[in-house]
Amino acid sequence: MNSTHLHRCRPTWLVRLLLVAGWLMLPAAGLRAQTTTNAFEKDILAFEAADRTNPPVPGAILFAGDSQFTRWKTIHEDLPEYRIINRGFGGSKMSDLLFYTDRIVMPYRPRMIVVNEGGNDLHAGRTPEQVFTDLKAFVTKVRAAWPEVPIIINGLTPSTARWSESGARLRYNELLKAYVAAGTKLTYLDLFDKYLGPDGKPREELFVADKLHHSAAGYTVRMSVLRPALGPPDYPDRRVLK
Repeated sequence: MNSTHLHRCRPTWLVRLLLVAGWLMLPAAGLRAQTTTNAFEKDILAFEAADRTNPPVPGAILFAGDSQFTRWKTIHEDLPEYRIINRGFGGSKMSDLLFYTDRIVMPYRPRMIVVNEGGNDLHAGRTPEQVFTDLKAFVTKVRAAWPEVPIIINGLTPSTARWSESGARLRYNELLKAYVAAGTKLTYLDLFDKYLGPDGKPREELFVADKLHHSAAGYTVRMSVLRPALGPPDYPDRRVLK
């Protein structure tokens, strides 16, 4: 084989080598993507299984968010006058809620949506602006399907466990407040100061032992701000216990 022929063959073998390397890398890349995007797949599958067993009635108030909703085990007893679907999944970020919107928001055809996300995003190192971008994308996605559905957006609360992140939380809250003020069918739930004592620090009695999640007293504070925003009750005859 002369040198000219060798020169002509090299590109062909190089291309083949690169293609094989690419094919070998695809499974690993796919596994990384699956791990990243489906971190809460087990939770979502559990919601879907529950819906098949007991299909929710359209027109409820949908709570979607992180562990502050997941751990609110008494939400139906605390708000008995409202028809509520709780789809909080602990540890989630705003980016996770956006990723799963088609599966844990859209199927329910709610009359109102209450959102609580962002704290875990900030704790993971994302900026308030990045979280805010995902929140706006979530609202845009919902609005494309239901232009008139009201959305209540919870401001982030302080906590002793993440007190060092208070500046980022307040910045995110300010972005939310301005966004809601310029929008329609949006409500901002201003919660931050409600969780502070006279010394300007988080009130210890409003949190459980981890100093991050709400105690029963903490949920009572949240309800005092939330209930007026929920509008007329679905069940006017039901007694409000708290």
